[in-house]
Amino acid sequence: MSKAVLDALKSKFGDAILETSSKNTDESVTVAVDKLIEVCTFLRDDEKMAFDSPVFLTCIDRLGLPVMEHRFELAVQLRSFTKRHRIRVKVPMEEGKLKVPTLSGLWAGFNWLERETYDMYGVEFEGHPDLRRIYLYDEFKGHPLRKDFPKDLRFPLARREWADE
Repeated sequence: MSKAVLDALKSKFGDAILETSSKNTDESVTVAVDKLIEVCTFLRDDEKMAFDSPVFLTCIDRLGLPVMEHRFELAVQLRSFTKRHRIRVKVPMEEGKLKVPTLSGLWAGFNWLERETYDMYGVEFEGHPDLRRIYLYDEFKGHPLRKDFPKDLRFPLARREWADE
């Protein structure tokens, strides 16, 4: 059934669908960043698609892999419980432009996952209602899940005004 989803996306969105893949029952679609909301709204609202469950949202850092054109890629996994299919939506991102529109307005379950991806990779989700660090303190510099983050770098704990009281 998920192959039918890929065919429907290619038919409806044409050039906005950069690539499709179907390997070992894992269907994925690569979408242009400017069409992400439109494609995801279709996946959620169309009765033949009915992707009602957000599974995960994260970033993939492909540093060191010479095959890829873009270093970073947003990966979103969706599932339809009623139609019993799933799909991975991928969005390539340029290193200096890690900005994508928020999906938390479509699936509230992505709110914290977007905050986690912001904190760990530095991806900015435009329109997110509360985009701030979720694991690390505000003064922390960098994004520790990026492959070029120095593994031996140490940060002192942030001091708070109330710490001396």
